[in-house]
Amino acid sequence: MAQAGADFDASSKRIKQLEARMAEIAELKMHIIRYSKTREVYAAYRKSRHKKEFLAEHADEIAQHEAAKRAFDALNGKPIPKVAQLSQEYGELLAEKQAEYERYRQYRREMLDYETAKQNVDRILGLEQPDKMRQSEKENER
Repeated sequence: MAQAGADFDASSKRIKQLEARMAEIAELKMHIIRYSKTREVYAAYRKSRHKKEFLAEHADEIAQHEAAKRAFDALNGKPIPKVAQLSQEYGELLAEKQAEYERYRQYRREMLDYETAKQNVDRILGLEQPDKMRQSEKENER
């Protein structure tokens, strides 16, 4: 039973790691795409003599461009990956996540089967108090 619980926990942890990396990739992809779409508007904003009016007109695009630049700065000098590379890595992670999720479900089923068997054995051997006795003890404690 302990092994089933450990396998379940390890599988759950791996799924969470995969999901976290997939979220990072999705966010980085979004920033790369937005950066390329807003590059011309941002360049025009930088050259503009009437920055306030230009900013009022294109505030959303400029904000997206600046957010993308901040995300790239967070890479700490690492080269910005290509969208195709990120898409490929995302696909590989998704396939791994699906396989891991199958194992997760199997481990979960095993763990629940063990718990059910343990509860049944405890009831048969009288190690577990009946539900009515437990409820009355809880009421007496109040």
